Amino acid sequence: MHLFDLTGKVAVVTGGTRGIGLMMARGLLQAGASVYVSSRKPDAGEAAAAELSQFGRVASIPADVSTEAGCLRLAEEVGRSEERLHVLVNNAGATWGEPFATFPASAWDKVLDLNLKAPFFLTRAFLPLLEAAGTDDDPARVVNVGSIDGLHAPSLPTYSYSASKAGVHHLTRVLAKELGPKRITVNAVAPGPFESKMMAATLAAHGDEIAASSPLGRIGRPDDMAGVAVYLASRAGAYVTGAVIPVDGGRATTL
Repeated sequence: MHLFDLTGKVAVVTGGTRGIGLMMARGLLQAGASVYVSSRKPDAGEAAAAELSQFGRVASIPADVSTEAGCLRLAEEVGRSEERLHVLVNNAGATWGEPFATFPASAWDKVLDLNLKAPFFLTRAFLPLLEAAGTDDDPARVVNVGSIDGLHAPSLPTYSYSASKAGVHHLTRVLAKELGPKRITVNAVAPGPFESKMMAATLAAHGDEIAASSPLGRIGRPDDMAGVAVYLASRAGAYVTGAVIPVDGGRATTL
């Protein structure tokens, strides 16, 4: 089997209908996996599934994973069709920007519920399917999507977002220790700036400046995110767990 081949594997990508999640879903499909994409909006899910279907077997399951009940429902729905889940990508997320003096409590609740609590509750909900998929040589995989804003202090007033992503990075290490004996790896990807709905306004205003601040002189491209997803999901990444991998052109470690 090719080192990066995902033929026969099943993956779930939350927030998989746009941005980072869509990039990762496409990469997993191109490597041979079957992929379930999930988002709150059924129409967005169907549109993404139609776009991705050219690359492989893909289906959309609408779910609101900001609540534990929503996480359990998503796992139950996948479990109706699959006996095993080889790859869980916890990507669904939200941000909120507001000055320190007026930053509201609701911004903490909304962002932490989706960015930090959802990866925990989703991983727990999918645990039986992940355990069924994992082997000593080829563990099941959990990939959490963090951010370089969780590695360094951000320039924008996104207090709950950056704190939540730093929490995701450490939760990744904690779960790697917890789930390793169950033949499940847990890693995080910390993206820098990529073209996405979340980044659209920032890139429109400061895109050239942001690109120039990277040692590689550009923002991320879809293949950059697809590639790291395939690496972590494939046999190539079978001995990697508890890692936080920046995919940012060097910004987090050089700015």
